[in-house]
Amino acid sequence: MTGTPSPGPAVPCTAPDGLALGGWDDVPALTEVVAAAFWDLAPSRWLIADPAQRRAVFPPYSQVLVELALTDGIVLTTPDRSAAALWLDARAGQGGTFAEYDSRLAAAAGPHAERFATFDRLLEERYPIETGYFHLAILAVHPARQRQGLGRVLLDGAHQRLDAAGLPSHLEASDLGTRSIYLRHGYADHGDPVTLPGGPSMYPMWREPASGPS
Repeated sequence: MTGTPSPGPAVPCTAPDGLALGGWDDVPALTEVVAAAFWDLAPSRWLIADPAQRRAVFPPYSQVLVELALTDGIVLTTPDRSAAALWLDARAGQGGTFAEYDSRLAAAAGPHAERFATFDRLLEERYPIETGYFHLAILAVHPARQRQGLGRVLLDGAHQRLDAAGLPSHLEASDLGTRSIYLRHGYADHGDPVTLPGGPSMYPMWREPASGPS
């Protein structure tokens, strides 16, 4: 392919009202949020069965994910940094600049690196063939602040910006409960579930941008 691909519609680089854009100074706080929110989910238990080892690995792993989103996407967070949405820019010509991801992941995962690589590969094999979308890699709320509507606020804020730019979005729900939440936010199933070998299923989902006022 020759030439430079178009990046597509611009996404505003300011945070929606009531939210903030995450920055590099936020990495420690957001790493803690992601690790605390995700360490005991079913896919996380598939990645590392032993709870003590999982607690040790998930903070450095979560830091890699936060830094990936800061480099190749957008991080939305609450003013108190108790919740965060890590969005990756999957538009043509965007993303893919966090060149050290594989080595950083391997270092963070240690003896579990092969399983983490398998996890990534299985999800990537099911990424949409469509171009021009944003991928919600992580939506995390600290356990002490869950069930207070923070995840909804983060989703609604991001969707407003994506809708204004005419951009769809993609994610993988970690279980049927989170799948039902995303269904209420305009997502639909995108193909069959991804079943981790000998483990739980995850649910690829796709959301077309809404047109007109919500």
